[in-house]
Amino acid sequence: MSDNTYAGLPPAANVIVIDGENLELTPIRVGEIPAFAGAIQPILSGLSDSEPNWVALISEHGDTVIDAIAIAARRSPEWVKGLEIDDAVRLASKVFEVNADFFIQRLLPSITVAAATLEARMPGLTQSSG
Repeated sequence: MSDNTYAGLPPAANVIVIDGENLELTPIRVGEIPAFAGAIQPILSGLSDSEPNWVALISEHGDTVIDAIAIAARRSPEWVKGLEIDDAVRLASKVFEVNADFFIQRLLPSITVAAATLEARMPGLTQSSG
């Protein structure tokens, strides 16, 4: 049996309890990609780490992070705004985990290309292999 035996089946939901409510998180759907990608565009550099600093991202780009979490959690931004900070951080982490393939396949390549472009434009800033 190959590893792709269940590849055609919809992904199982990841359940997380937030504010006393069971949320079933699944990867974003095709129709949600434009809004989600637009929401996370300003925070892409902060998402390049395997463990993003959610508190820093929320403090620096609060509305952007709230919009992205709301889209991925399929809740309203007002609902997300009403969460305690620890619940918001746990939810953001779970959203990132559930959508890891999206981040890795879509965002990591664009971050890598951007970094390579910057490096090519600033050759004096690259480290020597000496």
